[in-house]
Amino acid sequence: MWEIIKNEWQFFARSRTLLVTSLGFVVVLLLTIFLGYRQTHEQTLRYQSAQKHFRTQWENNREMHPHGVVHYGTFVFKPANLSSGLDEGINSTTGNMLKLEGHVQNEITHTEASQTQAISKFGKLKGSLLLQYIIPLLLIFLAFQSINSEKQSGRLKLLVLQGANLTKIILAKTLSVSIYGIALLTLSVLAYAVLNLKTLNAEIISRTLFLFLAYCLYYFIVSGLTVYLSARLKNTALALTSMLGVWIIWTIFLPNILLSSVEQWHELPSRVAFKKAMRDDRSNGINGHNSSDGRLKELEKKLLAEYKVDTISKLPFDFWGVVMQKDEEYGNLVWDKHFGNLRNVLAQQKQSYQLGAILNPFISLQNLSMGFAGNDNKHHQDFLLQAENYRRGFIKKLNDKHAYGSTKTDTSDWDVKVGAAFYKSVADFEYQPAKLSSIIPIYLIDLVILIFWMLLSVSLLIFGSKKIQIL
Repeated sequence: MWEIIKNEWQFFARSRTLLVTSLGFVVVLLLTIFLGYRQTHEQTLRYQSAQKHFRTQWENNREMHPHGVVHYGTFVFKPANLSSGLDEGINSTTGNMLKLEGHVQNEITHTEASQTQAISKFGKLKGSLLLQYIIPLLLIFLAFQSINSEKQSGRLKLLVLQGANLTKIILAKTLSVSIYGIALLTLSVLAYAVLNLKTLNAEIISRTLFLFLAYCLYYFIVSGLTVYLSARLKNTALALTSMLGVWIIWTIFLPNILLSSVEQWHELPSRVAFKKAMRDDRSNGINGHNSSDGRLKELEKKLLAEYKVDTISKLPFDFWGVVMQKDEEYGNLVWDKHFGNLRNVLAQQKQSYQLGAILNPFISLQNLSMGFAGNDNKHHQDFLLQAENYRRGFIKKLNDKHAYGSTKTDTSDWDVKVGAAFYKSVADFEYQPAKLSSIIPIYLIDLVILIFWMLLSVSLLIFGSKKIQIL
């Protein structure tokens, strides 16, 4: 087999068309990786600068009442992922800025896609576009040509008549073609590694290795199926169009059909209905800004009885600070219910979409590529959860300062203020990306499906070789 692979690569090397095509593609590939790196690097600098600006603004706030600070809030930014040079995933459409303030869990805003002219189906040129769409297309033509030239020249028939094992020939052809794709992939990964040499760590290297494995499996699948069809069918035009048809169905039609289906099977509420449901539930809780609210009166009676006093001015804390935190805690229950339901539906959609890869390995490739690059919805939701947990701690600290940070007993006095010392005591937000160990279980099914498709391709090549047309 290795001799066949060696001879195959010698043939590739003598093909001027292939060499020119490969050289041009490598230039485009490296340029795309470099531009992706530049964009990610510039985004990182902008986000860091903006985060530093808001932190400085926060620490230099004028003296305010704690509840005024609650409404003033602050901003956090979703950091740009260094793996975006290989696959930026959903980052260009999900937004990157989030305002953290009291009484509300805001949605993330300022998507990159909303500020660009690249609004076509495929958008701007990205590394993932080349790795997932273009390289497999090159492998299809290369695999077809590899078998077709052997059949047209009669060499395949001659090799078989001389006693060569047809199965080994077919497997060697498949490996030769897939290695071409793996070589381009390796070049991309090395270019990415060189550009990000200072920031590489064990986590990033491990993720990249898993991403590399996923692409290797997919390239073998594409190469194997093309080699099989090219050798199996007498009509060479039919063989090529059949595999191109499979490529089109895999990459364009099936993903869109399946996405539309899972959105119907597990339907998300409309934005209007979602916000209305939250408002309705939120109205059932304590309203800290409405002194005539019945639930607020009940809390007042409870606290007066618990501390055995007759007016809130005699309570050992600022009553309104406690009210504001109770208001916030009820709101948190509402956010957990509705945003939690939203995440559950998204998880159900994700699982159903993953199972669709049984019919289409391209889906598994995309899932694994985004997941291991750290730019999938799982990582996005992790960022939102961490930001929300930070918001709750941030608001609670302000409400506690409101309630317990003053010796004043006149609770009608809202002139209590916090200054620079307090602002600096509030830790800045630091996002901690999900570890690879928490990602692998989510995408294990995608890895299994890709391995299944790889074994299926091998089975077709081995057991179907008896029916392969060598004439």
